[in-house]
Amino acid sequence: MTTTDPRVADGDARGQELSAADFRHAIGHFATGVTVVTSVGIDGGPVGTTANAVSSLSLDPPLILVCFDRSSQTLEAVLAHGAFAVNVLGARQQHLSANFARRGLAAAWDGVRHRRGWTGSPRLDGVIASLEATVEHRLEGGDHEIIVGRVREVETSGDDAAPLVFWRGSYASLGGDPPAGSLRRGA
Repeated sequence: MTTTDPRVADGDARGQELSAADFRHAIGHFATGVTVVTSVGIDGGPVGTTANAVSSLSLDPPLILVCFDRSSQTLEAVLAHGAFAVNVLGARQQHLSANFARRGLAAAWDGVRHRRGWTGSPRLDGVIASLEATVEHRLEGGDHEIIVGRVREVETSGDDAAPLVFWRGSYASLGGDPPAGSLRRGA
């Protein structure tokens, strides 16, 4: 096992703060799917952000949780609208992930095909799954806010498309080779 903090190896780091960089490095070893969480902005226009801090929470009732940076415009929209959609990206949709990872750009929607779903939240065309939810709870989570949503409607693509996966700072595939054109963001 590799440790990035030599104090841990020596056993004398108990009770000391872990650096954000060390935490990011370690948690980056946990592979996640990639989604775009969408909602309706205060002006009625679509908003969205790339998110991999998404998890199923409960089957009965069907609950999903999404974690947002507290400064997220999408978080603001989700809270005002009371609903959101989680659009699960396929391996060939890195461009959507990169597009919605940019902060505060209304142009993120230029050329992005979508339709309004049951809650009014945008469903992106061609994703491998879409889950629409209404906000049930919100919780503080450090520099993020945790939103728990009750899933109201789901849709899957029905094909065998592979998911877009993020692992150790870059896109990866379930087959072992990174998707063509994969982005690398640190190690």
